[in-house]
Amino acid sequence: MEFKTVGRLPIDVKETIKRRVSTRSYEEKSLTKKDKRKLIDFNASLTNPFGVDVKVQYISKDKGAEDVQLGTYGTIRGAKDFLAITVKDQPYAMEAVGYQFENLVLYATDMGLGTVWLAGTFNRKDFKNVIEISDEDLFPCICPVGYPGQKRSFIEKITRVSLGSKKRKEWDKLFFLDDFSKSLTKEDAGRYTDALDMLRLAPSATNAQPWAVVKEGDKFHFFCNYKNSINNDVKKIKHLDLGIALSHFHQTAMSDGLNGKLEVTDIDFDVPENMHYMITYMAE
Repeated sequence: MEFKTVGRLPIDVKETIKRRVSTRSYEEKSLTKKDKRKLIDFNASLTNPFGVDVKVQYISKDKGAEDVQLGTYGTIRGAKDFLAITVKDQPYAMEAVGYQFENLVLYATDMGLGTVWLAGTFNRKDFKNVIEISDEDLFPCICPVGYPGQKRSFIEKITRVSLGSKKRKEWDKLFFLDDFSKSLTKEDAGRYTDALDMLRLAPSATNAQPWAVVKEGDKFHFFCNYKNSINNDVKKIKHLDLGIALSHFHQTAMSDGLNGKLEVTDIDFDVPENMHYMITYMAE
């Protein structure tokens, strides 16, 4: 497979990643026409390394979906606008969604907007009533977008505590040198230390952080960490999460002036049963 070249985000990527939080409480107002247009126009410019067509549709409770119940099971308060993401079921579809849409999330964050990825806590039937979707489309997630509320709701506080939103796995649990038997140090990571640090800050479903990276020479091998026994829908979300992490790594590397290409390569070391190889970043 030939992977595509993607552009660098026109924002301070590292500072934006550090500022991004999952927002579940919003001011009860729609985006201004200016902010909506800016977001939609930027989305139209986005691509992903996998060449997959990721479709993002804008939903407004104030215009077009006034009389439709949009259920988020009480997890979101005040949001008037949502982005719905659909994609055809094909190789790397979920990684493409994660990579491309996270770039839009980071751009929205730079605009001062709040967002949160929702994969399991929304009623798909409700949202399917107000978007264009075919029987062949996957509908993995939605994202409320708006102006963050001044105070977090009680549900949001409980959710953040239960998910451990501020906690991140340590380096020795995520990054490895040459194979999975030796942890990667920041000294070993060298000029890619920041890219890996920003990868650690990527959001993921239930804050599971289902990713691992093995540095082998100038190669960074990306793996998705999950048990084979989980169902296919959950596997898809794990791969979506890995796409988000790849976005953080790749965009940070580009912002640091580092060049590399994505490829699929043979893995010559032993891989644990729960580690699923996805892609390799080759530093140039």
